[in-house]
Amino acid sequence: MTATTETPQAASAGAPHARAAETEAVDPALRETARALHAPVVDWFATHARDLPWRRPEAGAWGVMVSEFMLQQTPVNRVLPVYEEWMKRWPRPADLAAEAPGEAVRAWGRLGYPRRALRLHGAAKAIAERHGGEVPVEHAQLLALPGVGEYTAAAVVSFAYGKRHAVLDTNVRRVFARAVSGQQYPPNATTAAERKLARALLPEDDETASRWAAATMELGALVCTARSPQCGRCPITAQCAWQRAGAPEHQGPARRTQAYAGTDRQVRGRLLAVLRAAKEPVPQSDLDRVWHEPVQRARALDGLVADGLVEPLDGKRYRLPLT
Repeated sequence: MTATTETPQAASAGAPHARAAETEAVDPALRETARALHAPVVDWFATHARDLPWRRPEAGAWGVMVSEFMLQQTPVNRVLPVYEEWMKRWPRPADLAAEAPGEAVRAWGRLGYPRRALRLHGAAKAIAERHGGEVPVEHAQLLALPGVGEYTAAAVVSFAYGKRHAVLDTNVRRVFARAVSGQQYPPNATTAAERKLARALLPEDDETASRWAAATMELGALVCTARSPQCGRCPITAQCAWQRAGAPEHQGPARRTQAYAGTDRQVRGRLLAVLRAAKEPVPQSDLDRVWHEPVQRARALDGLVADGLVEPLDGKRYRLPLT
């Protein structure tokens, strides 16, 4: 369930895609392709799905939402311990909403992209204030929550409430690119054509569509991986367009890789680590010790303040946000 980090703009862009799902005509050949894929993928999932805490009934919609925020651009093994502690501390949205946003940032630890913690805190407050503390069932209501985009809204509706929605993360996009489009990799950024294909491949009934969404995601995570696909273990190798074409090499733009060492992201992480560990405001002198280059360090700290992750105080002191 690894997806591109969402922004509020992604939410407003997502609503037309959901409405289009009800009106688009599906090519008969594509419909037949979809039907040939559904049963083997869903059956494979029934046997091979990982036992993850957010998939258990007791997780509820809130547990699913928390997991989806955490899993954006972050692998499962890093998320698991943070998720478990988070749900023990804040088992309901209202529990998180009652805390200062800085506590969400503190508990986020080293998951990376800590603005997700602030967005999740904002969503929890909105759920507590607008929805009586219950995660909304309707896709449009989820999209209206702070920091919730099309992917997260669709994932919660599908995984928590078992409704029919296309859930399109990086793993699913790769499965569809290979199995249906015959390409080794999907485009770098999600396209309208991919969204249309995902909707066309959805099973007709809610229950099967929900299982299909989870199953294709798991297939991409465990078997149809980016670097070393295990095609001999794949339940749809015989139907896979990429395999039938001889597994041609990727011909599009080079795949993007994200550097970390020496970047502002690394500096931001070191600054936040000091602030997370502190119970009292931290003086500038303590922050100055975490990075040798003063211009980059100042830029990273200014960025944290601008993002609302750090509050500056009098006397050149800093803390995690209280409001």
